[in-house]
Amino acid sequence: MRLRVLSYNVHGQRDDVAALAEAVRAMQPDVVIVQEAPRRFRWRHKCAALADRLGLVVAGGGLPALGNLLLTSLRVRVYQSWCRQFPLTPGRHMRGAVFAECGIGASRFALAGSHLSTDPTERPGQAMLFKQELAATRLPMVVGADLNENSGGGAWRTVADGLTDAAVVAGGESRFTYPCPQPRDRIDALFVDPRISVLGYDVVDTEQTRRASDHFPIRADLLLPTAG
Repeated sequence: MRLRVLSYNVHGQRDDVAALAEAVRAMQPDVVIVQEAPRRFRWRHKCAALADRLGLVVAGGGLPALGNLLLTSLRVRVYQSWCRQFPLTPGRHMRGAVFAECGIGASRFALAGSHLSTDPTERPGQAMLFKQELAATRLPMVVGADLNENSGGGAWRTVADGLTDAAVVAGGESRFTYPCPQPRDRIDALFVDPRISVLGYDVVDTEQTRRASDHFPIRADLLLPTAG
């Protein structure tokens, strides 16, 4: 069963939201793993409004995941979702993660999303807590994250351990995701369970995505294994 996934830091919708909606709708994703989604006052309404604008529905996240959000198309059945909050370091920005168990047809899989700290001393501990939750999930996993460090860093290696970096498989590891005006870093990543095949990968650089956020979205076409 094929699955199209986006991982997208939407910059708190502080940029051109109409361009964001146009870009995402044009890519026709089954799943969008969102970083910097609504997480404060009226967050439920704002997350639902974002999903509606993108032509999707909310699968999990928001405030309980501290701005990490899972959106899906109606092709995807969501069986359960849950969130994890990382310990707060005084003076820093609180972070977390979102998870969901999903299915399409006879295929079952799990989704996860997180946005790690910009602080290099805080980030490794968050990566370890995120990885512990990933390791406890037995379904084939799809992970989208803004890791706030380039590949090869310690937090990146922790999250990537045992998973497939979709960019590397598809030859896209030289495609930078941030910042849009002058891309120089690959701090956004999409990892998949080795049981999932990567059919295609792209860092989507268009007029719309340059207006929509300070990060480019990652798009991947995946082939899911059949349950059982």
